Amino acid sequence: MYHYFKRLFDLILATLFLILSLPLWLFAAFFIKISSEGPILFVSERCGKNGVPFHFLKFRTMNVGAPLLASRDIDAIEYLTRIGKFLRKTSLDEIPQLWNVLRGDMSLVGPRPVIPTETDLVEKRRERGVDQVLPGITGWAQINGRDHVTVDEKVQLDYEYIQRQSLWFDTKIIALTIWKVLFAHDITH
Repeated sequence: MYHYFKRLFDLILATLFLILSLPLWLFAAFFIKISSEGPILFVSERCGKNGVPFHFLKFRTMNVGAPLLASRDIDAIEYLTRIGKFLRKTSLDEIPQLWNVLRGDMSLVGPRPVIPTETDLVEKRRERGVDQVLPGITGWAQINGRDHVTVDEKVQLDYEYIQRQSLWFDTKIIALTIWKVLFAHDITH
């Protein structure tokens, strides 16, 4: 029953957030286009539920040609566009993932989707069964350190999330995410 209500919860909130964020889409699109060459959206392959790849959407924050690596493995500042730093600091670059939620590739809350080349994280998540749930725009590991936790800590937090899943816990994580974003906690770049 939880999964049915979680999907309904995702659809309602993602639609609401999408409508409310339309002015931000226009703002981001305009400034991305005038500040750098390339597309407005960044599309990359990520590991979804059960390791099935999907096309992950974000507003493009880096110059075209930047390497596709995990945040902890790259000095992103070197590749960030002029507007990219602001979009990342405010997490506005994540807004297009609402489409991923509506399409059913992601949930609002779950373990963050992983780049397939992050083989250590992919394998450790598979071993703990973390890959058996939809990835999320935010998650328990996101609000407990984001880029400042080790791979093992991230997997443990993701595992803890799947053990505690409930609409109440998801609501708590969303509220804590809003708080963290407003004060830019744990955002490396």
